[in-house]
Amino acid sequence: MTSTPGGPRRRDGAGDAEADHGRLRRFAAVWSRAVHPMSATTMTLDEFEDYLLPLAHRLSDALRAVPFDTADAYEVGAALVDAQCAEPEALPAILGIIDAYLVLYAPPDRPMSDEDVRARCARLQHALAAGFVRALRERERDERNAISRAALTAREEAEKALHASEAKFQAVFEGAVIGVGIAGLDGEVLVVNDAMARMFGGASFFRPGRNVTEFVHPDDAPGVHELYRELVTGERDLFRIEKPHYRDDGSVLWTNLTVTLLRDSHGAPQYQLALAEDITEHRLLRERLRYEATHDELTGLPNRTLFLERLDQALAAAADAQRFGVCYLDLDGFKAVNDSLGHVAGDRMLRAVAERLQGCVASPHELVARVGGDEFLALVTGPAAQADGTAMARRMLAALADPVQVEGRELRVRASIGVVDGRAGEIGRAEVLRSADITMYRAKAAGGNRYELADDDSNARVIARHSLSNGLPSALENGEFFIEYQPLVRLADGTVRGAEALVRWLHPVHGVLGPDQFIPLAEDTGLIVPLGRWVLEQAARQARAWQDAPEGEAERLRVNVNLSPCQLSHPTLVSDTVAVLENAGLCPSALCLEVTENDLIGADEDALRPLRQLADLGVDIALDDFGTGYSNLSYLRRLPVSTLKLDRSFTRGMQRAPADPVDVKIVEGIVSLAHTLDLAVTVEGVETAVQAEHLRMLGFDTAQGWYYARPGPPERLHTLALADAS
Repeated sequence: MTSTPGGPRRRDGAGDAEADHGRLRRFAAVWSRAVHPMSATTMTLDEFEDYLLPLAHRLSDALRAVPFDTADAYEVGAALVDAQCAEPEALPAILGIIDAYLVLYAPPDRPMSDEDVRARCARLQHALAAGFVRALRERERDERNAISRAALTAREEAEKALHASEAKFQAVFEGAVIGVGIAGLDGEVLVVNDAMARMFGGASFFRPGRNVTEFVHPDDAPGVHELYRELVTGERDLFRIEKPHYRDDGSVLWTNLTVTLLRDSHGAPQYQLALAEDITEHRLLRERLRYEATHDELTGLPNRTLFLERLDQALAAAADAQRFGVCYLDLDGFKAVNDSLGHVAGDRMLRAVAERLQGCVASPHELVARVGGDEFLALVTGPAAQADGTAMARRMLAALADPVQVEGRELRVRASIGVVDGRAGEIGRAEVLRSADITMYRAKAAGGNRYELADDDSNARVIARHSLSNGLPSALENGEFFIEYQPLVRLADGTVRGAEALVRWLHPVHGVLGPDQFIPLAEDTGLIVPLGRWVLEQAARQARAWQDAPEGEAERLRVNVNLSPCQLSHPTLVSDTVAVLENAGLCPSALCLEVTENDLIGADEDALRPLRQLADLGVDIALDDFGTGYSNLSYLRRLPVSTLKLDRSFTRGMQRAPADPVDVKIVEGIVSLAHTLDLAVTVEGVETAVQAEHLRMLGFDTAQGWYYARPGPPERLHTLALADAS
């Protein structure tokens, strides 16, 4: 939201102030109706609305403040706890109302983007939640301290009463605000006060003959029975635990329980005194906050926090007893769903995917979590984790095989999965996740909708590729690229007619890298366009330098420069090329741009237009790797090319005599066709004198290969050209 209807609001009059107050009054009314039923306040609904109104003003002012500050929101959270809005479900309702209505009823009075407004609102919610939780903890601490003091007083008074008079003990016992009970050393409950009876649902719970050993629960802390044994045998005087109990109606009561051993006047164990504080509501709130902190809000799946906790537990287990498997899943093409159908549709698709992945969990030893936008992690533990991890990957792919229904559309779901397995104690968390991530990208690079198993050698290649990709931008800035030139020789007389510019990367770690090692990375990262322009600039300057040499014999030399598919489709190809030629002072006919045959197969007229424009300017266009495509030869007539560069695979059989007659016929036909279409023909990969002679006799115009010279510095080409002239 950048402005309110009619333009940005101004807050410079009484009318605006009244309007703001009216909007915030409506916000307070909505807030009150949503939260009042969840609070323990004694205020009426109208009184509660009046209480919330100044808090609404503080949030509104904080949303608009310059500079932005969340302190008021923090204090609003504390004020809500003071108003008894402390039930477990109150905080999510409070945050939901602010998220849905604050911006609506308290828009900023200066232009602001939707993203900035929502970011401010989110930070106010976080600050309010922090203030709420802090105030709630302080209140709990104060209550706990008061109860502890009451418990200590009750215990002291109970002990005194037992030794002094039954009457005094009874008064303290019944008046205690916490649950108090006395049992014999055999565990039989002798007496409880009213507070204790109310906690457990009534006095009938403590029917005659009830024994404390019956109060067991599956969630009891480990070792609680040993603590009790030590108490009744006199080995310890007290113990404190947080303990759950079943009530008669099946509900669960959580207590902070302190059990103290009471001794007679001679110090011998006589009774056990139990002091209990009902913490059920606090426990539920804690569990709620814990759940929200460890689960994904959109899908309900465990989040990264919980996944890492479980992974750390698996990695810390005894190495000889615990194996683990991790599946890293990333949806293929999910960004296209968001871009084309919107984030709402994307969220629905993620929820559907999450539901299917959760259905793949077959045992308590398995966990599926959402850890990012469209990224999911699965953990499998146990002796068979290696096989189970692979099985989990198969189940997940199978679960996503059927289309997902989103807003009346059937969306195909594809996913790439990396699987890592290992033994506890042998590998760290970071290494596991890194290996899973790399392996997942290997699956994606292999076409997606599949899983791959982690492999050290394969991962090392991916890491090296990633390292090179990261180093490409700085390499261009730091001048780490250089160009070598391979001569183009006229077969009729053996003279040098030009050279192909071949870029190299002098990597600070790996040494000199050929184009096959980094050009694909440059294309993937988008760096190929600036790198290609740099190569064109350097090659054009070098061609001009050859022509300006004092000997003058090299003025006939031209330079060939390769174009990538990204450069071909780039909108500034023509203008960039013209600018490079003008800056270098080079005639267009001295430049030949090489385009691979596969890049032009099926190209429409729009795609060919830049090449036609360059050809019209006088730039030669060469069709590189000719013969490797799958189209018929008739398409040559519609391409703006002047030269064919025949792929070396056609002439490899001519390196020795006698040449393969089938190869000779094929090559002879291609050369004849090219000359019929008024196209020059260049052959690559010439390595022997026999091969060169065969190719000359077949009518090739020019050739290049190691027989003539390997790629080298520009000075060597100039020397070769002068030697030809002499």
